[in-house]
Amino acid sequence: MRVIEWIVLAVVVILVIYGIYVYNRLVRMRNWVREAWSQIDVQLKRRHDLIPNLVETVKGYAKHERETLERVIEARSRLLSGSPQERMQADNEIQQALKSIFALGEAYPDLKANQNFLQLQEELTTTENKVAYSRQLYNKTVADYNTLREQFPSNLIANMFNFREEQLLAIPEEEKTVPTVKF
Repeated sequence: MRVIEWIVLAVVVILVIYGIYVYNRLVRMRNWVREAWSQIDVQLKRRHDLIPNLVETVKGYAKHERETLERVIEARSRLLSGSPQERMQADNEIQQALKSIFALGEAYPDLKANQNFLQLQEELTTTENKVAYSRQLYNKTVADYNTLREQFPSNLIANMFNFREEQLLAIPEEEKTVPTVKF
């Protein structure tokens, strides 16, 4: 009878150690998801801070393009509040509006030659690249976390300690269409 008790005790100890390992891994992954979101947040804040300077630069050249500029300002105000999905929607609206602003540079040669506009355009382009990279990292981290959370037997620990599914950032349908290039 003594041997069976030792075997049961050994199995219980192994299960407890495994449970602690899985729990700690889930916590680590959940924190990586939060950290990945904060990287996106940092880039969105940077863009948020750059936009007024770009808008003011363009205003001097394109007074009649007020609607485009107002859309940028409106989306900018929603960029730093709300759920990640709402913030990404505002981010997508800003991306579309910024494309319009950059197109204004083509319509106004003086604006296109303005050093301030060119510098702001470069900074925003760099920020866009960082946002795209941060989104990729976030989605990869969320996918890894959700996979661990759903796999057996770690799903037992995840459910027991209420680890919730995280949402991936999705690309809006209008951005999925491939642009047509014609000569």
